[in-house]
Amino acid sequence: MLRFCKPRTYHDPVHGAIRLDGSRAEEALLIRLIDTPAFQRLRRIRQLDTAYFTFHGAEGSRFTHSLGVLQVTRRVFDLLASRYPQLQPYRGLALCAALLHDIGHSPFSHAGEKMFGCHHERWTLRILQEEPQIHTLLERFDPTLPADIRQVLTKTHPILLLTQLVSSQLDCDRLDYLLRDSLYTGAQYGRLDLDRILTVLDYDPERTDLRIPARKGLGAIEHYLVVRYFMYSQVYQHPKSMAARFLLERLYQRARQLILAGSLKADEILTAWLTDNVDQLSLRQFLMADDIAFTYPFPFWAEHRDPVLADLASRFLSRNLFTSRLISSVPPAQQQNLYKHLYHKLGERYGDPESYVCIRQSHVQGYTLYHQGIELETDQGRVEIAQLSPLVQALTRIEPQTWLIFPKEFAPDVQELLT
Repeated sequence: MLRFCKPRTYHDPVHGAIRLDGSRAEEALLIRLIDTPAFQRLRRIRQLDTAYFTFHGAEGSRFTHSLGVLQVTRRVFDLLASRYPQLQPYRGLALCAALLHDIGHSPFSHAGEKMFGCHHERWTLRILQEEPQIHTLLERFDPTLPADIRQVLTKTHPILLLTQLVSSQLDCDRLDYLLRDSLYTGAQYGRLDLDRILTVLDYDPERTDLRIPARKGLGAIEHYLVVRYFMYSQVYQHPKSMAARFLLERLYQRARQLILAGSLKADEILTAWLTDNVDQLSLRQFLMADDIAFTYPFPFWAEHRDPVLADLASRFLSRNLFTSRLISSVPPAQQQNLYKHLYHKLGERYGDPESYVCIRQSHVQGYTLYHQGIELETDQGRVEIAQLSPLVQALTRIEPQTWLIFPKEFAPDVQELLT
C-alpha cells in the first residue's frame, strides 16, 4: 500500500481548484501518477494539435485536459457513490482510468496519429503495462489495478459505468474537452451546462450502467449534442486547421523521403518515428517524442537545400498556410478535373505536387450510436434518444463536406475553373 502524501491543488481555468487529498489512498496515488515523467510528458503535447493557427488561445495540453477529465469523473462518481455505496470500492479504479486515459497520445494528438500511423489507445495500454514507475505505483496500490484499468479502457469491465465515464457517447472526456476547448478557442457556442448534466445522471444497479430519466434529461442531453456538433463543425474541422494538418503531414512525408534517401539527417527518435512502425517502437522511443522535440528541426529544415522541404517548413513556421475551398457542390468528375489541373501546375512550380494539393473530407460528428448510443429511461423502458428527439434525429443525418486544399496563390486558377 502506498503511503499518504501532502495534498495538491491544481488551479484550473475550467473547473477552478482541483484539490487532491493526499490523506486518501487513491488520491495520494493520483498525485504520484501525475508526477511521473510519462504523465508530465503530456504537458508537451497540445490538446488541439494545429488549431492554434486559427484560434490563438488554443494552447492547452493533454496534461490540463487529463486533469479536467479526472475532476469531472470524480464529481460524477462521488455523486453516484453517495447514492449507491456499493460503487465506493471502485473509486480508485475510476479515477486512475480517467487520469491515464490519454497518456498514450503521440505528438500533435489526433493529427499525429494519422501522420505517424499510431494509435493512442494501444500506447496507453502499453504504458500501463511496461512503464516501470506507473505500473509499480498501480500495483502497489492494488495488484489487480493495472489489469482492471485495462478492462475499463477496453470496455470489458463488468461494471459498465466505469467504462461509460471514460469512453461513451456521454463521457467525462467529452464533457471536459468541450468546456475546455470552448474556453481556449473563444467559441462561445461550445459552452456546456455541466452542472445541469450532472443533475440528470443516475446509476442502474442491475445493469451496472448510467441511467438517465427522459423527463429530466432530454433537454440537457440535446443541448450537449448540439454543442458537440458546433464544436466539430466550427473548431475541430475548421478549414484552416485542416489545411495546417495537411501541411504538417506533407512536411513530415517529405522529411521521411529524404531520410530514406540519405539526404536528410534527423535524431534517433524522429528517424525511428518516420521510418519504422510507430506502434512497434520501444517504450523509450515513444515517450521521448512530443511536440517540442518534433518541431525543433523546422528552422533547420527551412534552410535545407531541398526546395520542397525548405518551403513547407518555412510555410509552417511563418503561418503561410495553404487555403481550403469547399467543393461539396461540385460534381465528382469536375472535382477530379480540378485536382488534376492543380496537380499539373503545382508539379511545374514545385516538382512535388503531392506535397501541395489534396482533396479531403471533413466528417462532422453529429450523433452516432458509438457502440451503445445514449438511451433515456421512459415509462416504456429505455429508448434511444434519437427516437425521442427530432433534433437529435437531424444530427444523425449530417453529410460529410469535401474540401480542396492548395497554396493560396493558386486561388485565382481554382476560381477560374469553377466559373
